[in-house]
Amino acid sequence: MNINYDVVVIGSGLGGLVTANILAKEGRSVCVLEKNNQYGGNLQTFVRDKAIFDTGVHYIGGLSKGQNLYQYFKYLEIYDGLVLKQLNKDGFDIITFDDDPIAYKHAQGYQNFEDSLISQFPEEEEGIKKYSAKLREFCNKFPLYNLKFGKTHYDDDELFQLPARKCINSFTSDKKLQAVLAGSNLLYAGEADKTPFYVHALSVNSYIESAYRCVNGGSQISKLLVRKLKENGGVAYKHQEVIKFGYADKKITSVFTKNGKEIKGKLFISNIEPKLTLKLIGLDKFRKSFTNRVKQIESTISAFSLHIVLKHGTFKYLNNNHYHFKNQNCVWSGHEYTEQNWPKNYMISMGVKKNMDGWADQLTAIAYMRYEDVLPWENTFNTAANKNDRGETYEEFKKAKTEIFIKELEKKFPNIRDCILSIHTSTPLSYRDYIGCNKGSMYGYVKDVDYPLKSIISPRTKISNLFFTGQSLNMHGILGVTISGVLTCSEILGKEYLLNKIIDANKKVETIKIPE
Repeated sequence: MNINYDVVVIGSGLGGLVTANILAKEGRSVCVLEKNNQYGGNLQTFVRDKAIFDTGVHYIGGLSKGQNLYQYFKYLEIYDGLVLKQLNKDGFDIITFDDDPIAYKHAQGYQNFEDSLISQFPEEEEGIKKYSAKLREFCNKFPLYNLKFGKTHYDDDELFQLPARKCINSFTSDKKLQAVLAGSNLLYAGEADKTPFYVHALSVNSYIESAYRCVNGGSQISKLLVRKLKENGGVAYKHQEVIKFGYADKKITSVFTKNGKEIKGKLFISNIEPKLTLKLIGLDKFRKSFTNRVKQIESTISAFSLHIVLKHGTFKYLNNNHYHFKNQNCVWSGHEYTEQNWPKNYMISMGVKKNMDGWADQLTAIAYMRYEDVLPWENTFNTAANKNDRGETYEEFKKAKTEIFIKELEKKFPNIRDCILSIHTSTPLSYRDYIGCNKGSMYGYVKDVDYPLKSIISPRTKISNLFFTGQSLNMHGILGVTISGVLTCSEILGKEYLLNKIIDANKKVETIKIPE
């Protein structure tokens, strides 16, 4: 391993890999350091009984020709290598409730989206159209989301201080339609009077435009990015956990890894949790007001996930995602569960393989879980590189939660228990240890309408050669984190220069590989 680079990137999540690739394309010598056995952060996959599971990427939006993520991936030169399957155009997300037999559909394409909902709520046509117009209006206020020049107007009170539920409910008095419009809010861990409407808009808009699954998992994205990085002269190393930063003359000079290596650089980009980054560098290197603000930022809730391997030929593949609620009143309160009523809501998604025969080989069911639920085992750590047993009580906890969750799934899929080959679980501790997110947080930091700028972290820090990237900056998700990487590199290369490069790269016409 060389020990001196132009750019050292700590963490190989999507934000880290995007920044590494952009700067390597610009001729910088780039080194990416990853602590785990696999690159990619939330892009990681794992295999159980020959079934491939995604850690965090269950579907992706904005990937049809000309759309925003399509254009970013074209510039990064990974789009043509992707193998995708488009979800059902007439219902990529299905919203259901215990006390209602109707399956409410979110369709792809705004006209299709509106027509589908109007067919189920014919008296609400005007409100549905106004809602979809509001989504696009808000998305247009974020320039990089649309690959346009401009500055986000942080002084726009409505943009950052309009609560999601209040805005959604303003378009209709129909309680069921209100619940259906907000039904996929597990995508961003939405809280009724705290989550801004812009978070809802940015999250669901790209899926309405187009929604895809990655064939054989989202790790293909990180594999393509690592391959492109190496083609551009960059390097990436696994099993290199950064435990300390070197510091002199008000600059970062190097990083030290757990296995004793020191890697020097000119610029350092942290793709690991900002709270952890500050601790590793030393809180005394930053203004106290800044460290206090970061310390106090609330992280989004975590999750408990069932990764179910299915017996072949027993459960039909579902080419959509299912968001299910005990009733319409708990659409915004899934995180406010008790031990008696957990889970109040859940999401079901499936993986897709090449040459599928119509039968599913796995499904993932995700429900909210607070970090406090696993506090008894907080001081245990378990990763692929360092396997540790959290103990018998932890296994009993998971077993009990699994049985409760399966009983809930049986209400929707009565025969599911007979289809199960094996069940594997993830808790907030799993996400904390494997992904490195604070308290197992699903989506980085909470966005709060009452403190709109508190959780927005600039990619540029007061240390002149230290930058942040990743989901904790502005928005989570594949698109949000890709944009965070572009934002970070804009601070280094110049926004106009970089955006012109991205726009120019999209003047070529290419085709996508989509298996039927």
